[in-house]
Amino acid sequence: MNRWVLKDEQWERVAPLLPGKAGDPGRTGSDNRLFLEAVLWMVRTGAPWRDLPEAFGSWNSVFRRFRRWAQAGIFERLFQLLSGDPDFEYALIDGTIIRVHQRGTGAKGGLGRQAIGRSRGGLTTKIVALVDALGNLADFLLLPGQRHDSVGADPLLEGLEMGALIADKGFDNDALRQELDARGATAVIPPKANRARPMACDSAMYRWRHLVENFFCALKQFRRIATRYDKTDPSFEAMIYLAASFMALK
Repeated sequence: MNRWVLKDEQWERVAPLLPGKAGDPGRTGSDNRLFLEAVLWMVRTGAPWRDLPEAFGSWNSVFRRFRRWAQAGIFERLFQLLSGDPDFEYALIDGTIIRVHQRGTGAKGGLGRQAIGRSRGGLTTKIVALVDALGNLADFLLLPGQRHDSVGADPLLEGLEMGALIADKGFDNDALRQELDARGATAVIPPKANRARPMACDSAMYRWRHLVENFFCALKQFRRIATRYDKTDPSFEAMIYLAASFMALK
């Protein structure tokens, strides 16, 4: 089990960033490390909550605490604090499809209130991620699986200063190109085959697109992200933030 939990040096970086430490309002959390390692074990293995090893404590207590932290945005804040300042010499954006397990359905309000849609692969969620020039996650959002990747461009790029944006031809549209041009950023996006006039694309810089693909490959090593088991978006987002935080610790 040791390879699924935090090393001492990693915990020393994380501990001051969590709620419940001495001096914080409210009750002091004496088991923050055990709790965080329990959730990390879950996101790495993809196991059902009821299969959480007894060494981590009551699965139901861990689950309820996880839900509270997810709804309060604690995992997102942890990621932001650990990820540091992104290097936006250039940015990369792409989307990936995640299959939704049958246990990932049934949230109150139905699928329409969650980022779950029906595509060729059945029920799916799409993760659209923005990574920096080092291949590190800067931000992401969830979309129903049938939505186009480019829908995520505007919210992820809002207010962002960068030298260039690298993306595949799925992001080739006039609105995005005009927005990048207005910001003084270069669009490194291959043109679609049906464009009336050809558009230039820096093929040498485009080779760096593998960085966002590498990020998705690393993210999907966490089995609870490679397949979505969480019924609600906040819980699934929390799992992604925790995985990305763990990646930032390495």
